[in-house]
Amino acid sequence: MFPQKEDYPAYFGRYLSQISADIPLNSYLTEKLAAHFEKFRQMTESQLLHRYAAGKWSIKEVIGHLIDTERIMAYRALRFARGDKTNLPGFDENTYVPAGKFDARNIDSLLSEWQDVRNATISLLNSLDAEALARGGTANDLYCTAHAMLYIIAAHQEHHVNIVKERYLA
Repeated sequence: MFPQKEDYPAYFGRYLSQISADIPLNSYLTEKLAAHFEKFRQMTESQLLHRYAAGKWSIKEVIGHLIDTERIMAYRALRFARGDKTNLPGFDENTYVPAGKFDARNIDSLLSEWQDVRNATISLLNSLDAEALARGGTANDLYCTAHAMLYIIAAHQEHHVNIVKERYLA
């Protein structure tokens, strides 16, 4: 079931609005990722290193950002599902991306890592029952349920893939 508005910070509504409530989360986490991989694999190195404006990330850096963010969001979902009430810190993606040196890596390496992270996310999702998914916690002083956090992973992916289509490949 799609998350309710009270289950996540309002900020994430802009991401969640980009995915359909009719498509099961497992489909987004598996089928959509496979389709995106095919598109990324078809790109040239020049396309993968392209920045649509000064100061913007390359496509490789966008992929690295998606990997980092998924790891962090899945970790948050795990902590929330386990009943951890610690207010988790935020993270600065603008610090993470340059430190990741994603442009120096080949696309197969990035996609392999992303697949590994996604497999772990799917395993986490499949291990949680309804009670665990309904548990919530805070990150950056904002409440979110484990269930919503896992949907946010899929929605965040779609948000950035849409940006790649609109701004990098237009």
